[in-house]
Amino acid sequence: MSTASAHSKIFILDFGSQYTQVIARRIRECQVYSEIVRFDIPAAEVAAARPNGIVLSGGPSSVYEDDAPQIDPEIFSLGIPVLGICYGMQLIAQHLGGRVEYSARREYGPSMLHIAPGSRLFEGIGEQLDIWNSHGDKVSELPPAFRAAAHTENSPYAAIEEPAKHLYGLQFHPEVAHTPRGKEIIQNFVYGICHCAMDWTMGSFIDDACARVRRQVGEEKVVLGLSGGVDSSVVAALLHKAIGDQLTCIFVNNGLLREREEEMVQRVFGANFHIKLKYVDASERFLSKLRGITDPEQKRKLIGNEFIDVFQHATAELLEEDRAAGVEGHSYRFLAQGTLYPDVIESVAIGGNPAHVIKSHHNVGGLPEKMHFELVEPVRQLFKDEVRDAGLQLGLPKEIVYRQPFPGPGLAVRILGEVTDERLRILREADTIVVSEMKASDWYYRVWQSFAVLLPVRSVGVMGDQRTYENTIAIRVVESQDGMTADWVRLPYELLARISTRVINEVKGVNRVCYDISSKPPSTIEWE
Repeated sequence: MSTASAHSKIFILDFGSQYTQVIARRIRECQVYSEIVRFDIPAAEVAAARPNGIVLSGGPSSVYEDDAPQIDPEIFSLGIPVLGICYGMQLIAQHLGGRVEYSARREYGPSMLHIAPGSRLFEGIGEQLDIWNSHGDKVSELPPAFRAAAHTENSPYAAIEEPAKHLYGLQFHPEVAHTPRGKEIIQNFVYGICHCAMDWTMGSFIDDACARVRRQVGEEKVVLGLSGGVDSSVVAALLHKAIGDQLTCIFVNNGLLREREEEMVQRVFGANFHIKLKYVDASERFLSKLRGITDPEQKRKLIGNEFIDVFQHATAELLEEDRAAGVEGHSYRFLAQGTLYPDVIESVAIGGNPAHVIKSHHNVGGLPEKMHFELVEPVRQLFKDEVRDAGLQLGLPKEIVYRQPFPGPGLAVRILGEVTDERLRILREADTIVVSEMKASDWYYRVWQSFAVLLPVRSVGVMGDQRTYENTIAIRVVESQDGMTADWVRLPYELLARISTRVINEVKGVNRVCYDISSKPPSTIEWE
C-alpha cells in the first residue's frame, strides 16, 4: 500500500478520470504525499492505512448506472476528511441520501463559481472564481445536513459540504490549469481540513525508497534493464545507493536505439559510475522478429516479450560467469524497472480500474509466468519531473537527468508500419538532426520531447531537376509537465526551416518534412 507511512498522506480513489494523476501531482506540489488506490478499496483497508484525507476522483460513468464503479460506503463513516470531485461528489450525494440525475444542460468548459461565505474549502479565495467543468450529470437534491458551498448559473450545487463529518464535494475540477486558483482549494483541503504536514520531499522519498528496496530484496541480487533514458538511469543510481554491488545492470542493444546510444551508456555507467554493467548486442535478434510486423500493439508486445527472453539468457550467463569466477552466493531473483505513474494509467486496466485503455506499456502489468524474476519498481509512484529531481539528488549528470523521454520499444514505435534496417537508418539520421538543431538553438531543454517520426507515406518531389518518390518525416515537439497532457510547441519558423532543410538535404530517402500540431488529448505524444 502506501510507500510513505511515516508521513502525511492523501489517498485518491480512482474512478477512471483522465485527471486522476493530475490530482495526485497537485497534492504533491503541496509537499504532501499522495497515493492513487483502487476505487473499490475496502473501508477497513483505508482505516488501517490511516491517510489524513481521501479524494474521490472524477470518472466517465454516471453514478445511477447499474455497472457504475461504486465506493465502499463505510468510508464516509471513518471520520477521515473526504473531497469528491465531479463523479466523486455525485457518489457522496447518492450514498448519503441525496439525488443525482442527468442534466439537460451539460457543463463543459469554463464557468463562474459564486461562493457562499463560511466554507473552509474556499477560505481566502473571495466571492467568485473561474472554474473548469466537465460533467453531464448534476446533484439535484442535497443529502441531509449538507449545504451548498457554491453555485454556478447552471448548477445550484456546484460545491457541497457537511463540515461536521468533514465531507466536501466539487462539481468542477480544481486540479486542472483552467481553474486558475484551484491549487488554493486543494491546499485548503490538504492543510486546513486534513491537517497534513509538508513532509514529503525528494530527499525523504529517496531514503524511504532505499529502505524499501533493502527490505524487499534482502541479500538477493537484482538485475536492471538499463536503457540510458532518465527512468532507468535514476533507478540504477537509486538501487546502487541502496544495495551497491547486489545490482547488475544489463544494457540490451535491441537495434532500435538512437545514434551511438550504446557508447554513451557504457561510458557513463560502466566507466564513470562503476556500476556493474553487462552489454548484450541483440539487435539482429530483435530486427528479425519485427520483420513483417506493422501493428503497433503487436510491435510493443513482441519487443517486450523479446526483452524477457534476452534477460533470462543474460541472467543465466551472469550466474555462469559468477561460478566461473568462484563467486558464491545468491541468485538474480529480482528485476528492477523504471515504471512511472503515467506508464500505469495509460496501460491495460489492472484490477478493475475503470479508466479507458489507451495503449499498453511493455514494462507494466506484471510478469509472464515463464519469467522467474520478482519485480522491483522503486519509482512507480513518481511523475517524470519528480524522477528528474531524484536523479539530481543522486548525483546523475544533467545530460542524463534532462534527457527527453524515450519510449521503451525505441524507434520501433516512431516508424509507422514495418521496421526495416533502411527505415531505421533514415529515422536515426533524421532524429539526430532534430536533436542537434534543438540543442544548438537552446530549445532542447525547454520542451518535453522533440523527435522525428518516419511515416509510411511516399510522395513526389524534385531534387536536382530529377523527379523523386521518397519518404515523409514528421517532426513532433511538445511541452508538458508530466506527460499526462501535452501541447505542441510553437517553434520559430527559422528553426523549423533549418531542421527541414537539413533532413531533406542530408538524409537519403526523404523528400518531405511535416510538423505535427496536435495536442494530447486527443492525440498521444508518440505516434504509436
